[in-house]
Amino acid sequence: MSKKTKEALVWIIRILRKKKIPYQITGGLAARLYGSTRPLADIDIEIHDKDIKKIFPHVKDYVVNGPLHYVDHQFDIYGVFLKYKGQSIDICGTDTQKVFNKPKNKKTSKIINLKKAIRKKVYGLSVKLVPLKDLIDYKKRLARKVDLEDIKQLTKN
Repeated sequence: MSKKTKEALVWIIRILRKKKIPYQITGGLAARLYGSTRPLADIDIEIHDKDIKKIFPHVKDYVVNGPLHYVDHQFDIYGVFLKYKGQSIDICGTDTQKVFNKPKNKKTSKIINLKKAIRKKVYGLSVKLVPLKDLIDYKKRLARKVDLEDIKQLTKN
């Protein structure tokens, strides 16, 4: 992974730890940490909705958008979107989040349990990561091209 990814991840994890905010890394970075090799678009981190306000004073200089309720054809989320040293970071709330479940052709609640996060060493840090099974289930729901690519790589062993 790139230098900008490392710097951004270390920066945001330090803030989350300082504020004692439960979190887990999801999305493309989680897939990469489990072995996917596709290029990384952003760092996805999930926290409780209420905790977005707690971190805002510490990230406000890097906000691209939010905090806001964002809805499109794939997501219905509350989050804040950052750019730190060229690396995009999406921080989304878990409590009200919904995603489009392509196989069922409807938006469904994204069941996230931050207590189920596992620990993994990344850049010398112990970080909290979505369990592999939960990541694959989430990516199966979305079924975007990048998700299907990750699933293929993560399940080939």
